[in-house]
Amino acid sequence: MNTTVDCSRLLWPVLDRFRPLIFVYRFKIKPFRASEVKPETPIRIMRLTLTIIALLGASFAYSQAEITSWILTDGSTGQYYNDNGNLIDSGVEVDIQLVQYSDDNVYVTCEGMPSYPIGPYPDGNPAQAGGHGYLFRIPRNPVQEEGNLTSPGLGHIGVLINGVPIYNAEDAMSYNNQGIWHQDAIYFENDGFDCSKGHPAPDMQDINNGYYHHHQNPVTFDSATDVISNICDDYPSDALYEMDPNTHSPLIGFAFDGFPIYGSFGYDDTEGQGAIVRIESSYQLRDITERTTLADGTTLNANQYGPAINNTFPLGAYIEDYEFVEGSGHLDIHNGRWCVTPEYPEGTYAYFATIGEDWNSAYPYFIGPTYYGEVATDNFAVMGPNGSPTDVDINEDVETWDGTISVAELTSFGVTIYPNPASTVVMIDSEAQFTSVRITDLQGRVVMSSGVLQQQFDVSVLPSGWYVVNLDMTNGAMISEKLLIRR
Repeated sequence: MNTTVDCSRLLWPVLDRFRPLIFVYRFKIKPFRASEVKPETPIRIMRLTLTIIALLGASFAYSQAEITSWILTDGSTGQYYNDNGNLIDSGVEVDIQLVQYSDDNVYVTCEGMPSYPIGPYPDGNPAQAGGHGYLFRIPRNPVQEEGNLTSPGLGHIGVLINGVPIYNAEDAMSYNNQGIWHQDAIYFENDGFDCSKGHPAPDMQDINNGYYHHHQNPVTFDSATDVISNICDDYPSDALYEMDPNTHSPLIGFAFDGFPIYGSFGYDDTEGQGAIVRIESSYQLRDITERTTLADGTTLNANQYGPAINNTFPLGAYIEDYEFVEGSGHLDIHNGRWCVTPEYPEGTYAYFATIGEDWNSAYPYFIGPTYYGEVATDNFAVMGPNGSPTDVDINEDVETWDGTISVAELTSFGVTIYPNPASTVVMIDSEAQFTSVRITDLQGRVVMSSGVLQQQFDVSVLPSGWYVVNLDMTNGAMISEKLLIRR
């Protein structure tokens, strides 16, 4: 008698718990007859089962980026340049002080001070950056806004992974103070940005307690092919990250609707299969010779006209000089798109820090005129005499991420890779034996390997970024865990 065995019945009990992720991994399991079963077949089935679980476990780990992407402080304090070029200790602790999370939210406590040197601000800005005890709330299950869209207003509209707030494209001024032609901060404040393209908004009560922030891609001015500020010559800095046209840019922050913000390079194909390209905004300069109309076709009265287009006020000096041209770039009207990224292999909506061909910042820089998702508005500052940097309170049970290992539920088969993030050395602890280790980049290229039982790896030679540690187990399974190298 010929009996058909459906091996999917053997796999499904373990796969069922990963049902939400299964669509990422498409595989076909063919029924076979008992007479075709070889002695090693059950072992092969088990190997396949364990391998799929390992891969799905790695995918699940990727989806926790809203918890594990933050740069935790090492206790050091920030530095700023004075006008003489000397570095002064600010006394304010850098990066992220605390990351807490629930099923629905991530709470980030920070001062808003980066670890890279900041200042000076040659446009005459008298402020120095201070610490502000921010408490931000990042929704873990962000969704598209189906009702009225929220506009990113003045002040912080998102936060970088080092705790520095990001601002919108405006500098809070408009032509003739009419609120029609809004000044583009990148043009009007260019001379006031430091090497890392940041500056502080003054606190009128305390000039030494300014609100440091970024309006644009947090990289150094001298990383562009056409350098538009020479401030890095005298006051060098490292900025948040370095652009690499050959690698998908890192996740650099989160908008207040919970969706991630990436650097300037990504996959050409939204499915993650294309070449690495510069991700282009779909906002273009309008074809106008005078500022008498708006992009939506509104004809202005003469007393509402903007300034003449000339060398002092060129096209691009005002926000209203731009218009959205669908399909002219990679991104939508919000300056984002739904796509696969290294941290979200199943796909996510993501914003990008856009740049032009010369690698200088390109409008709308981070987020367009409106957010894509439902916004956690308690992140916005509370104005007035009794104001506060945010209106966030923690009214639910939370756990703390300490940054030394992945979130507990992400560990597969008793394997722990630590520290994670790592800087120079990575340790591997495993309850089961493994025969070899391969560390690959996110394009699948092997960058380090060992064919012997080795539990300590020197990763100091690897550039900062995301990697995958693959362990070949003695039972034939492969376990994959994501590793962040950060310096």
